[in-house]
Amino acid sequence: MGKEKLLTVGIDLGTSTTQLVLSELTVENFASAFSVPRITISDKKVIYRSDIMFTPLINQTEINDEPIKDFVSEQYRKAGIVKEDIQMGAVIITGETARKSNSSKVLSALSGYAGDFVVATAGPDLESIIAGKGAGTEAFSKTRNGSVANLDIGGGTSNLAVFKDGEVIDTACFDIGGRLIKIDPATMKITYIAPKIQQIIEALGNPTQITVGALANQQKLTPIVTELAKVLENSVGLGAKSPFYDLLVTNHPLRLDEAIPAITFSGGVADCLNETLPADPFRYGDIGLLLGHALAKSALFKEKEVLQSTETIRATVVGAGSHTAEISGSTIAYTQQVLPIKNLPILKLSQDDENLPEEEMAKRVEEKLNWHRLEDDTPKIALAIKGLKNPSFLDIQRYAKGIVTGLSSLIAEKIPLVVMVDQDMAKALGHSLFAQLPAKYPFVCLDSVKVENGDYIDIGLPVADGAVLPVIVKTLVFN
Repeated sequence: MGKEKLLTVGIDLGTSTTQLVLSELTVENFASAFSVPRITISDKKVIYRSDIMFTPLINQTEINDEPIKDFVSEQYRKAGIVKEDIQMGAVIITGETARKSNSSKVLSALSGYAGDFVVATAGPDLESIIAGKGAGTEAFSKTRNGSVANLDIGGGTSNLAVFKDGEVIDTACFDIGGRLIKIDPATMKITYIAPKIQQIIEALGNPTQITVGALANQQKLTPIVTELAKVLENSVGLGAKSPFYDLLVTNHPLRLDEAIPAITFSGGVADCLNETLPADPFRYGDIGLLLGHALAKSALFKEKEVLQSTETIRATVVGAGSHTAEISGSTIAYTQQVLPIKNLPILKLSQDDENLPEEEMAKRVEEKLNWHRLEDDTPKIALAIKGLKNPSFLDIQRYAKGIVTGLSSLIAEKIPLVVMVDQDMAKALGHSLFAQLPAKYPFVCLDSVKVENGDYIDIGLPVADGAVLPVIVKTLVFN
């Protein structure tokens, strides 16, 4: 096919803002005429960055999809393109917005705005990973000794991801963000205080001065912002533990079992880190500028090496779906009734996870499954492992037991088990899984397919008399 240019869109619906990015990808097929297509992205350039709008809500629990559709149409018009020009894209719903009751309705409303859409409702952990890739933290970690953490500080939450040697090793999320107190810039009156912030205000013995309807000023709000900054210091292992640390954990903190020498920042508040505090610190209608100012003076800048991230407020939105077609290896195992599969997110174990004994591997699988969990639903995922070049029988057993035990919540609900292996061991692992799974359990085990956390896959119906399965890997593309 030679070179081909694709127009892609990334749309991010966050707690406080919605935005989109249009990119042009150059894809090339590097395979010879007789082998499987090997599609590689040889170039990517952002050709349009949209205006940023506040995410429109009907009320505290529902997103208003009409203004979002109008916004997307208007941005396409400004960029001088029609929606038919777009071959593919990604919509990512993050932060508080992912918890809104009608987020799936919004996704279907937007799906008409691009060709083949990868749609991700990202829970806090997946959002952390996507933002860390967008901020360039994953890339930094490949060239440095030790771990690098990204702190993506948005309107409602701060999402943390720790990368080491290009792999995600840990994630966390805290209810800390710039819009947890909202202020009307015209009247300077406080219009909203998040419930957890209300608890901090009461604990600090300051309930009357900071209430909805009261006038905001920097002096009044600084003590609260200082507490938020202290918890963010604690989040990467600095300082004495704040009394509000546990209160502000969204889902779970970082394990902090190894040092994190370097950090990056992304999200809207990252743009406020270098600004000197203006005479009007509430011009964005929130405490984002105050929080940025407090962080710039915090131990994070004194005790960690702060690297310059490649994207800040747009770290989550630079992704758009790019597709690579692969035909999986001849050593596959599957049950027919599972296929075809579309838009299944990848959950990849790190090399450290794979080296663990089976009980600990199972525990790690279970922990990482929660990256994809939203509210109480059991997530549908494809588990990816690197595997071993020449595995022994005991190795295969260890993997199979670790996987089946770790994914027991999925198996209890009869959700098909999909396992992707980089090395050539899917047939042996498939037989072992078959023996451990309940009778006639639906599963697919494939090898020779390279995937990463944050990717999505489609698996087609078998070809070549059932010997191979076509797989399309959809990647969120980062610079």
